[in-house]
Amino acid sequence: MMNIPPSINTIIGQQPYPLLFAIISGSHLYGFPSPDSDYDLRGVHILPVEEVVGLETGDETIEVSEVRESLEIDLVTHDVKKFFLMLLKKNGYVLEQLYSPLILTTSPEHEELKFIAKDCITRHHYYHYIGFAATQWKLFNKGQMYRIKVLLYVYRVLLTGIHLMQKGEVEANLIKLDEVFNLPYIHDLIAQKLAGTERSILSDVNVAFHQIEYERVRNKLHEAYESSPLPETPSANAALHNLLVRLRANTNFM
Repeated sequence: MMNIPPSINTIIGQQPYPLLFAIISGSHLYGFPSPDSDYDLRGVHILPVEEVVGLETGDETIEVSEVRESLEIDLVTHDVKKFFLMLLKKNGYVLEQLYSPLILTTSPEHEELKFIAKDCITRHHYYHYIGFAATQWKLFNKGQMYRIKVLLYVYRVLLTGIHLMQKGEVEANLIKLDEVFNLPYIHDLIAQKLAGTERSILSDVNVAFHQIEYERVRNKLHEAYESSPLPETPSANAALHNLLVRLRANTNFM
């Protein structure tokens, strides 16, 4: 487990509502943070019943961006109902947040949710990953400013998608993914990113090579989708409903 700067725990402790969980996402989760990378914190908060059914409702989404002790911290939490509804869609972001191993605060219900959410994973999460990869590839080629981070995102997203289609498991860390897929150029790209800044540029890059590789790995994702044993639709609606009711009713949560 990585060392957590004290200012991160401070900002988590200052949140206005109980947290089902809070985690670290972004480059730290993906395995390639630069020394100046910001900290992307994500989580789920629980609005009390009176702020859900009353005339004055609480915030479904809370966003905080601050610089503390020279650290740029970006925190986003969603109310539990909103998060559950996103889980029932083909949303890879929320799956990666839920299963992040970089946990700042947790609860027994967090563990319960991770078990339930296995029934939210479908073969149609493919569309999230194939679309995200296409967006990142276009960004990588834009203006001939070849950023290492963006290229790493391309490969990370594609490999996460393939792994999900094949295994039904969420793995967002590119270092761990490359232990499975063994792409020979990933190690050097990660090493450059770790040694440089968040916006480091590849000064000597074979764009034609990476174009071929992007298309090859993208095709592997499509093949994994075509042969995936994952279900067509989620089946966790009832379990998520029951957990939501219990969380709302438990006014003494945490």
